[in-house]
Amino acid sequence: MTLDRKNAPAIHDAVEFEYKLPPLNTSSLDNGLPLYWVNAGVQDVVQIDWVFPAGLWFEQKDAVAHATAGLLKNGTSKHTSEQISEALEFYGAQLKTSAGNDYATVTLYALTKHLPALLPMVLEILTEASFPEHEVEIYKRNAIQRLLVSLRQCEFVANQRIDALLFGEHHPYGRFTKQATIEAITREDLLAYFKGHYSLANVRMFMAGKVNDTDVQHLNDIFGKAAIIPTPVVPTVFEHVQKSERVQRISNDPNGVQGAIRIGRLFPNRHHPDYTPMVVLNTLFGGYFGSRLMSNIREDKGFTYGIYSSLGPEVNGGSLVVHTETGRDVTEAAVTEIYKEMELLCNEPADEEELLLVKNYLLGGILGDLDGPFSILQRWRTLILNGFTEEQFNNNINIYKNITAEELQALAKKYFVKDEFYEIVVI
Repeated sequence: MTLDRKNAPAIHDAVEFEYKLPPLNTSSLDNGLPLYWVNAGVQDVVQIDWVFPAGLWFEQKDAVAHATAGLLKNGTSKHTSEQISEALEFYGAQLKTSAGNDYATVTLYALTKHLPALLPMVLEILTEASFPEHEVEIYKRNAIQRLLVSLRQCEFVANQRIDALLFGEHHPYGRFTKQATIEAITREDLLAYFKGHYSLANVRMFMAGKVNDTDVQHLNDIFGKAAIIPTPVVPTVFEHVQKSERVQRISNDPNGVQGAIRIGRLFPNRHHPDYTPMVVLNTLFGGYFGSRLMSNIREDKGFTYGIYSSLGPEVNGGSLVVHTETGRDVTEAAVTEIYKEMELLCNEPADEEELLLVKNYLLGGILGDLDGPFSILQRWRTLILNGFTEEQFNNNINIYKNITAEELQALAKKYFVKDEFYEIVVI
């Protein structure tokens, strides 16, 4: 076939393409542990996630969930932190641990051929983490030092405060770490949290990369033979307590030249029918570089280098927050402009050209995600952890393609209500 270099190929909008989530394989190990895996990619690399119900939602003592995740790989009953680090480095592998609002995740990145050598170590960490006293003390000192440095930054304080305003300071999604809570952590706290929330009986495993049945067997050989002790996850219920003033101004640094603005409200999570349409509206409003907020407050007014709005969907609730940093002298003007953009979306439907740009942006991002094994796994993981099937992905695509400007305007009128937003400026 001869290439025609005189005529450019046809350009297609992302809305014209068909979208199909690559297939997910589901396996059950010999002891019943669930494994979800995606065979994709061309490089011999693998990502494995072990996901536990061990996020902030489950902690009975502040700061323990983060500390437990942070110290998981810092020593077991058989190996020291240094020995674990050396073994990972020897195989060119990386082991990451983190705790979010709802889940704690342990993630292994490695060459596929090294799985037989690495998996026993991961199992040891997940079943025999020992939280040595000296490691706990080092963690606490470092965490306090990081906190003290961060508290001097207006954006850090603003992030803490907006969550506390939205959910309440005693709610898991609204609590923020304080020096006293870090100092109060003990090794016994971490051991108790580890034993109660990192049980293999409650783990869900996700694997992606250039993998096949042989790699599933490697996991089964190690994790499928592990003893499973039933450990019920006790349901926890927290009330949203919002007793603070909706509009707050905080002086964090009398000599500060920059102000951090956060304007937010509670918003339903992924299970609500308004969530996916709001993804489109939020993108138009402040969810990407070409958004209304960015065009006005950065490009036109020059108040900031960047301004965004984002949805924060959690298992037990969610939020919609606008966040930016501006010069001290223009913070109030920027706040005014943010509300003006909300009003415009309520009063005037977006034109078709702008809406098509937003749709292409959203769908183009999905096209990119469907090209790599790790991002494909992330898509599936989000669905599974939220109790969804592939049908939800297909429904989302349909909404992104077909939602109208009139539907977005109605959604704006429903949720862009000024009196329902909390507003905070920290200087």
